[in-house]
Amino acid sequence: MSRLRRLLRWALLLSFLGLLVGGVAFGILYASVSSKLPDVQSLRSIELQEPLYVYARDGRLIGLFGETRRYPIQIEKVPKRLKDAFLATEDARFYQHGGVDYKGVGRAIWQIVFTDKKRVAGGSTITQQVARQFFLSSEYSYTRKFAEMLLARKMEQELTKDEIFELYLNKSFFGNRAYGVAAAAEFYYGKPLDQLTLDEMASLAAIPKFPSSGNPLNNPERAKERRDEYVLKRMRELGMISTAEEQAARAAPMHAAPHERPIEVSAPYVAEMVRQEMIERYGPEALTKGYHVTTTIDPVLQAAADKAVRDGLGTYDRRHGWNAKSMPFLDLPAGEDVATSAGRLRAYPAQGELLAALVLGTSGGNAQVVLADGTRLDLGPDASRWGKPPGALLKRGDVTRVRRIVPEAKATAAKPGDAAPAPAPPSGPVSWRLEQLPRAESALVSLEADTGAVRALVGGYSYAGNKFNNATQARRQPGSSFKPFVYAAAFERGYNPASIVLDAPVVFRMRAGKVWRPQNDGGGFAGPVRVREALVRSRNLVSVRMLDAIGVEYARKYITQFGFKEEELPPNLSISLGTPSLTPLSIARGYATFANGGFRIDPWFIDEVKDREGKLVFKQKPVIACRSCGQGAAGQPATPASSVVDGFDLGPAGGQPAEPAKGAPKVTTTKAAPPQTLPADAVLAPRAIDERIAYQITSMMRDVVLRGTATDAKRIGREDIGGKTGSTNDHRDAWFSGTGGPLVTTVWVGRSNNQTLGYREYGGKAALPIWIDYMQAALKDAPIAPNDPPAGMVKVAVTASGQLLPATGSGGIIEYVKVEDLEKMETYVDYGSEDALPSEESFDIF
Repeated sequence: MSRLRRLLRWALLLSFLGLLVGGVAFGILYASVSSKLPDVQSLRSIELQEPLYVYARDGRLIGLFGETRRYPIQIEKVPKRLKDAFLATEDARFYQHGGVDYKGVGRAIWQIVFTDKKRVAGGSTITQQVARQFFLSSEYSYTRKFAEMLLARKMEQELTKDEIFELYLNKSFFGNRAYGVAAAAEFYYGKPLDQLTLDEMASLAAIPKFPSSGNPLNNPERAKERRDEYVLKRMRELGMISTAEEQAARAAPMHAAPHERPIEVSAPYVAEMVRQEMIERYGPEALTKGYHVTTTIDPVLQAAADKAVRDGLGTYDRRHGWNAKSMPFLDLPAGEDVATSAGRLRAYPAQGELLAALVLGTSGGNAQVVLADGTRLDLGPDASRWGKPPGALLKRGDVTRVRRIVPEAKATAAKPGDAAPAPAPPSGPVSWRLEQLPRAESALVSLEADTGAVRALVGGYSYAGNKFNNATQARRQPGSSFKPFVYAAAFERGYNPASIVLDAPVVFRMRAGKVWRPQNDGGGFAGPVRVREALVRSRNLVSVRMLDAIGVEYARKYITQFGFKEEELPPNLSISLGTPSLTPLSIARGYATFANGGFRIDPWFIDEVKDREGKLVFKQKPVIACRSCGQGAAGQPATPASSVVDGFDLGPAGGQPAEPAKGAPKVTTTKAAPPQTLPADAVLAPRAIDERIAYQITSMMRDVVLRGTATDAKRIGREDIGGKTGSTNDHRDAWFSGTGGPLVTTVWVGRSNNQTLGYREYGGKAALPIWIDYMQAALKDAPIAPNDPPAGMVKVAVTASGQLLPATGSGGIIEYVKVEDLEKMETYVDYGSEDALPSEESFDIF
């Protein structure tokens, strides 16, 4: 045998052995890797991280929560040219190969063998990228690459090409927390996919390769080069676009800018409440599952609440003058350029309409300032409402606030038959006004009295400045606005609006020899006073005496029926003056009981929750107050129609003058309340207090507006407005809670540090104007809420001193009292003489 043949034989043998060993090794590797491959079918039901969406009741966006921006889109809705851009960039043969591009793999092997490159292009197809994104790590190794190829082949066998491409477009990272092409289009260009231009599509297709260092915001030069020299060039070479289209797209400048999804309704405190509630219900993953939450918030009412709070706090602040000590100060180096100075304002976000402005210098009465966007302003004397020109109030380095004033457009009347005119431009030049952040904070809560649905909620002047929600988290003393709850407890024990209580000095002896002498605000005593007048004039000593008469422990238990916790109520007489520490939301809930006829409702703000597919996950079924559903006194059926008792009619006359009985007693039948239309599955609210007491308290609170401490509210021009002011020691807190139409609204004003609001900053001065401004807007076109006396009440006439007039007489002051209280009224004590009025009574309290 020749030498050559022997060599060939050995070569063949060695080749066979090599192939055999290689085959065995490949088989072992394949078995090892393939056994660990995940189930590709799971990609059909994969849940991509998607933010939590929060909407107002009409579907407008309130807030978005989540670490990633992602809005998954179906492949059918992706424009063809956008798909072409990604195919040209990432995998032109995607629809031809079986998951692995063997030409690309061969090219990668060639580079490994014949070059010194440590990392080479691996010829990864779109399918391989999807496999890596969902199942594999970014580790650079041959084993991982092999697993990627096997998994890609498996995916191609079990998924369609469009399903794989859709996963790629929705999963890819585009920088700046944007995941998926739809989120990238919105963030960089503020557009949906079908509105993108060719140059924008090419820019997006260029990002996934270098999402952080090559996106058009972080590195516009590199992004433009990749857009022009790679994406557009490849699209033209592949025949996807013409040369003219390529040149036109290349000529377009890079114009990407950050675009956050627009918030359509400003209610940040509500949005945060929803976020916390969703996490409590569904865990931290609530922020990544794409839940859509619809709230009870009414956008019109919410806007009115925001404006009322900000205007009210601004008015309060102007009463107390310029506060130079509250301004931050930055030590500016001499000669610092304007751009650097403007950059310093990044730490001072806008709060409401107030923009941060850095003072660059002053000259005469003017001040030169710069805004965060680099805009320079020259504030003249006309920009100040603080008694001095800006130049006298500011100095270089001060961080002040300015408000942009846009003149109102002049409306143009449209002729009959014409289309609605386009919005007119401003009627004058835009100007700027010097402002400051208010010293005080505020909260406003407005809810439907019958259902508890929160229609508007403001937790502070600005969420950007203070994320503490004063509406739900601040526990402050309500002062005299708490008195209606004490009065209701007294009415349950036999008092009524016509009862006479002494407004006279009293001292209570306590342990350790201490004494407590409660006082009326402003001092002075009115002597014997009807209970109605005591509430109207907010007489402290009357509420103290009534509470002492009925017992503190009884009152505390009774007041819990409004939704308060007993441990929140101090176990002493001070609760008659409003010393419990309560939130504005809890006060509003309590007032709803008066407005809805005596039922306890639960405030709620989440109406429904849907998943990312639109399937209903949760639907709120609130308890509903129903006056005509057969519940009268607390826990008892409604009092049936009755006849005359002691000559007085048991009628629903609703405030008409008392008619004297002539001859035999006249029997009148009480009309039942009109039936309410409720859903078949409605849950009825439990009765909290006697409906007759709710009527009496509501009637008295309406008098507070007509002739008491809240007469400014009469300018709303509605007869159903009622409420109660509240103030605390040293004017630390100012309150107004009240009802009107279907709403009950509570407003609180105070300092976050619990310091005084200032001299004579009562509830009627600091809080009531905010309440009025809001309710004027909120009650526009709302029907008048009736307050007719329910069954089981007697219409009586009394003198100004509380003496009951006989039914056969005429005149007097009209009151409605419970049937069972009439006998007590016939026992009248005349406090007219000075001997009957003690100078100071003394009681023991413990």
